[in-house]
Amino acid sequence: MIPLYTLIDEPLPDYACHPDLQCVTAEPQAGVYLLWDVDGMALAKAGEKGRVRVDFTAGAARHRRVQGGGELLAKAVNHRTRPQVWDATGGLGRDSFVLAGLGLSVRVFERHPAVYCLLADGLARARQHPDTAAIAARISLHAADAAAAMPHLAEHSGRPEVVYLDPMYPERQKSAAVKKEMAYFHELVGTAQDDAALLDAALAVAGKRVVVKRPRLGETLCGRQPDYQYSGKSTRFDVYRPLMLGGEEA
Repeated sequence: MIPLYTLIDEPLPDYACHPDLQCVTAEPQAGVYLLWDVDGMALAKAGEKGRVRVDFTAGAARHRRVQGGGELLAKAVNHRTRPQVWDATGGLGRDSFVLAGLGLSVRVFERHPAVYCLLADGLARARQHPDTAAIAARISLHAADAAAAMPHLAEHSGRPEVVYLDPMYPERQKSAAVKKEMAYFHELVGTAQDDAALLDAALAVAGKRVVVKRPRLGETLCGRQPDYQYSGKSTRFDVYRPLMLGGEEA
């Protein structure tokens, strides 16, 4: 159970009513926990002042939206063809928001209840802000394990053209804020994940391509070689042809 500590006397939003979240009346004395206050939902850690929030209206998200960015990601998903994208590793939703900002429809999956709660809160506030409402409206969020949910959804609702994967890997940026954010997340969700099952599911449901985000010099996901790559200064995107287009079986 993940503690959820509230500082305001208001009903919790629907997305915070998850059976794996436990409302507590006192601030936890150890570990990471969710905090509900006047600024929305945050991930906090006992004894530390740092807070991790999803905010698409300010900070880096606003800078990218106003000044531009995400060109390499746009190329990787071939955004000019206006594909529908399924983001199987929602996390803090940054890349999904970039894709939605390009006018694409994005379906996001997040399996961890606390991370889902953070992302749902950020999207809820973005939908209320005039500068981001239209972008956030193009994102639909699902509390689900993508490896299990995508095949069922594809069968009943149709395949997406693109499935996007950003598996967790050690963060190379050196800023204190980024290090703290990743430390909180590693403590919350751990580092174990079934990348092979996720990639297999993505290759099975994607209509045109699977895009995997990796460090520029990092290993390929599960050792599988992509059909082609887009590389930047610190990040690259590996692109795989899905099984229905003749991609290789694992």
